[in-house]
Amino acid sequence: MTRLGLVGGLGPESTIDYYRRIIDAWRSRNPGSAPPIVIDSLDVNRALWLVEHDMPGMVEYFLDSIHRLAAAGADFAALTANTAHIAFDEIAARSPIPLVSIVETTAREAERRGLRRLVLLGTRFTMEAPFYPDVFGRSDITVITPPESERAWVHERYVGELLVGKFTDQTRKELLAIVARLRDSEGIDGVILGGTELPLILSSIEVSKLPALDTTALHVAALVERLHT
Repeated sequence: MTRLGLVGGLGPESTIDYYRRIIDAWRSRNPGSAPPIVIDSLDVNRALWLVEHDMPGMVEYFLDSIHRLAAAGADFAALTANTAHIAFDEIAARSPIPLVSIVETTAREAERRGLRRLVLLGTRFTMEAPFYPDVFGRSDITVITPPESERAWVHERYVGELLVGKFTDQTRKELLAIVARLRDSEGIDGVILGGTELPLILSSIEVSKLPALDTTALHVAALVERLHT
């Protein structure tokens, strides 16, 4: 049976969410059974420090995890965080097992839905790096981000609250307000929840009356589909 490996802990709340969603999706197709999963849990604070200060070190940090998963019998793996995909191409090229990209999975769904101009929310690293615009650009889909001051606010709340499992109505309302402003000023037609903690605070299928791409849900669906092949 095919075994899935998850590079987890990025952060812990979203890893728990991944695990639950994978189990639920599997059981909807295979009642009475459970999928084979191996999880290697990393330190999200160390990972974020490496992203900001030592990109080669970050690549090695994730590759070490993937090698542990492969040694534990994983046939393919996933990075359970959007920010980790900042160096996905290099990591995938050196990985001993295939990786399923959350960004490519989300881009396919945006194209399927006919979305052409989306706002990206996530950590500062995710919002300011080119990996989302580059992948979506292959399908002629434009990705924009909030203005610099709002990016800083989103990043601060993401790292200071969401990553430690704190979800408040005040933060939720301001996230919705940011999207609404961009909807009106930039003509966006969708929202990328580009952080795996974001669906835990913005759980609706719509955000400020726009379709929301839940990157966790899309990634999970792709992983469960791969488990069945």
